Amino acid sequence: MSSIQDLGLSETYGAFIDNAFQPVDGPTFAALHSGTGEQIARIARCGAAEVDAAVQAAAKAFPAWRATAPEERSALLLKLAAAVEADQQRLASIDSVDIGRRLFETGLDHQFAISQYRYFAAAAITHEGFGRPIPGGYMVARREPYGVCGQIIPWNVPAIMAAFKIAPAIAAGNTVVLKPDENASLSTLELCRHIAKIFPPGVINIVPGFGEEAGAALTAHPGVAKLAFTGSSEVGRIISRAGAERLVPVSLELGGKSPNIIFPDIEDIDAVVDNAMFATLYCNGQSCLAGTRLFVHDAVYDAVMDRLVAGMERVKVGAALAPDTVLSNLVSPEQGERVMNYIGIGKAEGARLMTGGQRIAVEGQAHGHFIAPTVFEADNHMRIAQEEIFGPVLSVIRWKDHDRMIEEANGVRYGLAAGLYTSNLRNAWDTAERLQAGSVWINHYFNLASGSPFGGFKESGIGSEYCHETLNMYTHLKAVTIQTRVAAPWFAPKA
Repeated sequence: MSSIQDLGLSETYGAFIDNAFQPVDGPTFAALHSGTGEQIARIARCGAAEVDAAVQAAAKAFPAWRATAPEERSALLLKLAAAVEADQQRLASIDSVDIGRRLFETGLDHQFAISQYRYFAAAAITHEGFGRPIPGGYMVARREPYGVCGQIIPWNVPAIMAAFKIAPAIAAGNTVVLKPDENASLSTLELCRHIAKIFPPGVINIVPGFGEEAGAALTAHPGVAKLAFTGSSEVGRIISRAGAERLVPVSLELGGKSPNIIFPDIEDIDAVVDNAMFATLYCNGQSCLAGTRLFVHDAVYDAVMDRLVAGMERVKVGAALAPDTVLSNLVSPEQGERVMNYIGIGKAEGARLMTGGQRIAVEGQAHGHFIAPTVFEADNHMRIAQEEIFGPVLSVIRWKDHDRMIEEANGVRYGLAAGLYTSNLRNAWDTAERLQAGSVWINHYFNLASGSPFGGFKESGIGSEYCHETLNMYTHLKAVTIQTRVAAPWFAPKA
């Protein structure tokens, strides 16, 4: 796509309810090109009224949708996957200008999304309860959908997040009201054009807006039977409290400060350093699963650091749609200022800045915050090694003693992901077993395959996505027992 005009966007977007974009007659907010600041579209700033209309539409659609055979739900998910695949280049380009990530990456996002729709198309027809004989009869435990699911997603990978939420919910027979992030609504709203051609009205509804308005109304709505959220731990607590107040189930995928560990027995330092850079810089560092704490063994520390610093300094920083860009701009000026503030904190804490640490000017992209790949030598107790920065900032920590390294690797409030590099099977297995993380990737960071559970320990969330188990998060378990005849009188028999 050569320009914004080629993206086929509308000038305005209302809420998507009952398979139609609603008229925009209230307040709106601007979707801006994250690099140039150019207005791309205006989007309805939905509130309680729009959320209520969406929940009512989803509730009306639920009885027929839950009665739809799993095979039919599967077929419709496959149609959605095919539609997204045919529109992948355009949708990926929309995300690139909307959130500032290079086109190569947003293309991968949509491949993940497509695989997610296809995975749950298959999972839908294999999602079964269980049963067993009981004295005089049989017991069946069956899975039943909750009803209307309220879902809230973040801005960093909108295509993946929409698929992570929508696919399992509707595969299990629920209907959905989803709120995209105000910084990244466009590709989700454009996804609605495909949804409208494939699914019955009301099955999937999208209400754009702000968290304190649309998000708060969605989490508090009495017609929402299950809540699902991806985002910060701080907002996750708010969502969790809202669920507790109404006693509805809540699944959360929250923040991370993931350790990535290099053992001294690695065979190819260049390959390991390249993968560690990817773990840090993918998504411009704006990823909850980023490997932002690199633990490097003392025996290979100098060799790794030399290659790491040199590699980071080779990274091409540029506009999202430029073909040679590796690292682009952060999603917003506010996020850029947050990251630069953390870089200042690192310096003040006494961390040694090895490279980067500055904002870079990119021609024609004055609105965008482009921050050079930044590497600190740090101690694990420092804030830059404890708190989620959400930018291209890596804390490198030297280690010698395995037990102490494990203690430090686990010594944060998060437990979303972890990585390690070794040629020794015992090192790999023993370390993976001891790490407090929902995903541990050995010799390839972010090795997330369809069907592998993705969820966190500690403050990184509740529940697992991206796997068959996810369907259980979106369903009740109901027991039904049957006996062939009523038992002879026994409770209060006649004298």
